Amino acid sequence: MEIDKSKLNLNILKAKSGNQSAFRFLLNVFWADVYNYQLKRTQSENDAEDITIQTFSKAFDKIETFDDKYVFKTWLITISKNLHIDLIRKKNVSISADTSKEQEEQAYLVVDESPTPEDKIITEQNLAKLLRDIKQLKPKYQEVIQLRYFQELSYKEIAEQINEPMNNVKVKLLRAKKLLAEIIKKS
Repeated sequence: MEIDKSKLNLNILKAKSGNQSAFRFLLNVFWADVYNYQLKRTQSENDAEDITIQTFSKAFDKIETFDDKYVFKTWLITISKNLHIDLIRKKNVSISADTSKEQEEQAYLVVDESPTPEDKIITEQNLAKLLRDIKQLKPKYQEVIQLRYFQELSYKEIAEQINEPMNNVKVKLLRAKKLLAEIIKKS
């Protein structure tokens, strides 16, 4: 997608002064570029998405340091590349922990507690029942349950997404859990 240079520069300038719609514009325009770049590097949709989110977060935190003699997309990709390198370094450090022969032998004694096919079926049935129970809640309660427990958003992220104060989110979640517990007890 080719974008107008003046529109891009204007939005970068606005973003430097904290304009949220400018941040949204930049995110919408460059998300696919950064995400696809990371997808090629990581071969994992989850990792690519996580790194892309971190990239934009870091870029927006440091937007005032962007020098407009450079290309904005290149600046974002550089941030993204560095975040990926940091992630690889962290993984390598955690992987290369030294283990003794005794520790390795102990690892083989650990019981395999991975779920059997029967366990998986039971879990899926329980999840399906839980989803049916959740659908009995009012839509506003369904939404906060979905955001918190299925999308695993923080209270702050939920507050931003539904455009309500964080205290409202906490109260809605408490209420939703109470109502859901009552529905589960009845069924």
